[in-house]
Amino acid sequence: MPRKNIDITVPDLTGKRAVVTGASDGMGLGMAARLAAAGAEVLLPVRNERKGETALSKIRQQVPGADVSLRALDLSSLASVAALGKTLLDEDRPVHLLINNAGVMTPPERQTTADGFELQFGTNHLGHFALVAHLLPLLRAGRARVTSQVSVAANRGAINWDDLNWERSYNGMGAYSQSKIAFGLFGLELNRRSEAGDWGITSNLSHPGVAPTSLLAARPEVGRAKDTLGVRLIRALSARGILVGTVESAKLPALYAATSPAAKPGGFYGPSGPGHLGGPPAEQKLYSRLRDTDGARRIWDVSEELTGVRYEA
Repeated sequence: MPRKNIDITVPDLTGKRAVVTGASDGMGLGMAARLAAAGAEVLLPVRNERKGETALSKIRQQVPGADVSLRALDLSSLASVAALGKTLLDEDRPVHLLINNAGVMTPPERQTTADGFELQFGTNHLGHFALVAHLLPLLRAGRARVTSQVSVAANRGAINWDDLNWERSYNGMGAYSQSKIAFGLFGLELNRRSEAGDWGITSNLSHPGVAPTSLLAARPEVGRAKDTLGVRLIRALSARGILVGTVESAKLPALYAATSPAAKPGGFYGPSGPGHLGGPPAEQKLYSRLRDTDGARRIWDVSEELTGVRYEA
């Protein structure tokens, strides 16, 4: 049976400036293309310039006249994050949409960022935490919506408070879950602090369900020489339209959360199919681990300490 096409309506974004991390391939590339097609100016901060140029070419083929451009960003380096912040502050243009989509998943062996943090915690959470802080004046100027992409993995595991960098005993999936729980707590705390301080920013969360993205594929840069068994199984199920989503459907919850007038501040959006693994995007019940407001304040304070970045609103 052919898979039913799933899509959403993205409103007119003419005059809006959007930033999408992790947009050089996969879901992020699809998000960037849809935002450009809706009229937004879209910035792609990328680590690999060659992949970034290829992404720009693909978007321009799909969307003739698209207003898209690259900026340099390595989320695993706080210096690189700060440099992007300075670049955009120097450009002095309000940012209206920020989709924090980039991430790494389950390196077979423990790796660290340029600043010595466990790679997943440092990239998925701390890098984005610092990025939002650096861009805060521009986000406030644009009364921006910030959408942070978490994962079904945020519904299991816990924050390893006694060993945030997994130095004593590394577990790849445990560290990945921690990074996404921390990131989700941050996204919700950002919305609460914006409301309390009248920052003018709204922040919400999305998750893509399960789809054959590049996260579990061969990625030599994280020590994975070949595709995992998991991604091979996901590809097979996706191709047959069984349970999980596609790369095309997986991008939709974040797009909906970032652009829909119906998406709520502090809301959580993901696929609405069985197990929330695939299907059209919809609002979902917040994972229990993301309801911990004390934990959210704690991870905020710890993140400021670790990154040396303060939210000066």
